[in-house]
Amino acid sequence: MLELRNISLSLGDFKLDKFSLTVKEGEYFVLLGPTGTGKTVTLELIAGLYQPEEGEVYFNGARIDNLPPEKRQIGFVYQDYALFPFLTVDENIKFPLTHRRIHPKEIRQKCLETMEMLGITHLLSRYPSALSGGEKQRTALARALVCSPRILLLDEPLSALDPSTRESLQEELKRIHCITGTTTIHISHDFKEALALADRIGVMHNGVLIQHGDPVEVFKCPASEFTASFLGSCNIFRGEADGSCVKLSEYIQVFTLDQKHGRVSISIRPEDIIISQDPVSASARNSFPGVVTSIINQGPLFKIEADCGIALTSLITGKAATEMELAIGSEVWMTFKTTAVNVI
Repeated sequence: MLELRNISLSLGDFKLDKFSLTVKEGEYFVLLGPTGTGKTVTLELIAGLYQPEEGEVYFNGARIDNLPPEKRQIGFVYQDYALFPFLTVDENIKFPLTHRRIHPKEIRQKCLETMEMLGITHLLSRYPSALSGGEKQRTALARALVCSPRILLLDEPLSALDPSTRESLQEELKRIHCITGTTTIHISHDFKEALALADRIGVMHNGVLIQHGDPVEVFKCPASEFTASFLGSCNIFRGEADGSCVKLSEYIQVFTLDQKHGRVSISIRPEDIIISQDPVSASARNSFPGVVTSIINQGPLFKIEADCGIALTSLITGKAATEMELAIGSEVWMTFKTTAVNVI
């Protein structure tokens, strides 16, 4: 188990303040957050590139923040791959082993096994300049894994790739983790990536871990307006709660499963809102007539916003949008269940 206990670190205007994080042994943990929130600094601190001003880092009960980076048995893959341009793929992957007391035959065997696992044995003699983005990423992964690290740190490893390569590498990361069982921390700003890969996720904001847990739980039940917005819940409102009813304005109220009182915020995921041309005859207690104000084509999905006294946004398929002949000014109904309402 990897533990960061009450870590404080100041770097210019940025600060980690009493930051704590626990990652279970063998877990694939994705750390989410916007640019500049401290995700990379956290990885570099674990790797030993920064020393905490306060707090400690432990792995399986042993303190490691007092060890030099080379003694921590950590593999690190940066977003820009950080491959040596003057070394071949083979030489890049061998590099972490060359200064250890390992027999050349064992080095050769370890490199071949790692390259075979990543499907890059045919790239042995190529230089990084002759590799595609996906090939560079696989080479960087191989270099990090060849030493059998106890912890693997991945700094936005998929962000620079095209969509098809990103999807392929995502599946590759999942497969490799199943094979190796290496404790992995993967940082990203893409919540879809986190849902596909993570055993657990954490959300960072301004150097603070503001929520962590099961990916679906965090996704469906964000604990703050920031988390709700960052994870794509574009329907976020403030109101006055009185039991299961939240009054958003003089004329608009939303029903929930929660029993709260006083000022609250609520969030509703856009995919949980049904859009229709007529009232929906279902058990959903929240249904509002409105007028379409925005239609955004997002490829397979359309993002529809309607003025219902409050601005509600729904995601629907392109087929559904075409069949309803939606246009700016179309009259619609926006409907969602009480279970879709998250009270913050």
